[in-house]
Amino acid sequence: MASREQKAEVVDSIKDNFSKATSVVLLSFAGINVPMITDLRSRFRDAGVKYKVVKNNLVRQALKGGPLENHGKLDESLRGMTGVAWSFDDPSTAAKIVKAFRKENEKQEKLSIKGGILDQSYLTPEQVENQLASLPGKDELRASLLAQLMAPAQTLVRQLMAPMQNLVFALDARKRQLEEGNG
Repeated sequence: MASREQKAEVVDSIKDNFSKATSVVLLSFAGINVPMITDLRSRFRDAGVKYKVVKNNLVRQALKGGPLENHGKLDESLRGMTGVAWSFDDPSTAAKIVKAFRKENEKQEKLSIKGGILDQSYLTPEQVENQLASLPGKDELRASLLAQLMAPAQTLVRQLMAPMQNLVFALDARKRQLEEGNG
């Protein structure tokens, strides 16, 4: 049994993770074997997602004083074995990993989403899987923004090059005309 000081440290660590995270996914891993959980942990670690199995009461203590304290649906989610995945950079990372992991085979479908948190708002399991997991990632958004920013510049370059290109075509046509006339 952990001492009060140890529990307080764990609660502080959990509270710190919740405050730094851009999103959180709560998981039930009942019926999942150790190699599968190890694989899932490895995927989370590779993507920069922190995953930890925590006691539900410690999560409740960590959320005290915040907007999700005594949240009915969140309290319902905090029953049974709970794994918590904190995404720190990209809000959709943990949800995407879980969705992909569950699709791989039947046994992995036993891993179930209990709920999630995004911007201090509770998400139902369906919202996590269907909405959060389908959000574009940061890299996708950056690429899209870059394309949007570059489009006007590319159009300007094409417009500036068109008269020169037309002049070259006209000179080339005149050259061919003169060659045909002399040949």
